[in-house]
Amino acid sequence: MTTTTAGVPTPELNNGVRIPQFGFGVFDIPPEETAQAVRTALETGYRHIDTAQLYGNEAGVGAGIADSGLAREDVFVTTKLANDAHGHDNAITALEGSLRRLGFDYVDLYLIHWPLPARDNYVRTWRGFEDILRAGKARAIGVSNFQPAHLDRLAEESGTRPAVNQIELHPALQQPELREYHQAHGIATQAWSPLARADVLGDPVLTGLAEKHGRTAAQVVLRWHIQLGNIVFPKSASPDRMRQNIDVFGFELDDEDMAEIGRLDEGRRTGPDPDTFNA
Repeated sequence: MTTTTAGVPTPELNNGVRIPQFGFGVFDIPPEETAQAVRTALETGYRHIDTAQLYGNEAGVGAGIADSGLAREDVFVTTKLANDAHGHDNAITALEGSLRRLGFDYVDLYLIHWPLPARDNYVRTWRGFEDILRAGKARAIGVSNFQPAHLDRLAEESGTRPAVNQIELHPALQQPELREYHQAHGIATQAWSPLARADVLGDPVLTGLAEKHGRTAAQVVLRWHIQLGNIVFPKSASPDRMRQNIDVFGFELDDEDMAEIGRLDEGRRTGPDPDTFNA
């Protein structure tokens, strides 16, 4: 496993592409603020930016990367398919729109944002993703918010395993069965809402571990993710918080620390249930 200049590990996906394990998320950052936030994140040492068509800020991501002076190949960029663009041809057309907004020839990772099972179109959408991969418009393809049944169906009806499944994952929703499925099938686990929108940070277990290690509760949770092998991309527009978030490679949680956090799982979501969400 190699590392970036910020000491971030770069694990290998199932098609050989390397991905920085720690990135910067731009969900909910207004489009007019995105370019500056991305520039600041890159100056801080981040080399992985996670956006989506639904966020409406892809142009800002592209502008921030262009203004950073970094080479395109030095920044790993993920975007996700909008929910109204499912279907083979729609998925391809939607990515072309993303590439125009980003100012790129390719993205590093393209994800189906939600399975939307009631529409029953994610397999056809995935076949469009396979064509995108073959055409070199994405270096890797994956999914987001997919459950084991959805992943099983992709395996049965297509020829390509997702490189990644990006799921809600934090101490209050640890999803061990889904993570075990990923490990068994060579799918990397990405964690969105890794801090549960800060809802868990006041938990006495986490504040106690923060005191033990001389860190913040957020740093403890992010370090927990790293040691589990999750790929994480916390979001913050604050330069100080950006620096603090990525500064999690200078300490380690011990086995009892990890077990204490493991006992915080409540199965509690902060976002929609993928089995019923169809917006």
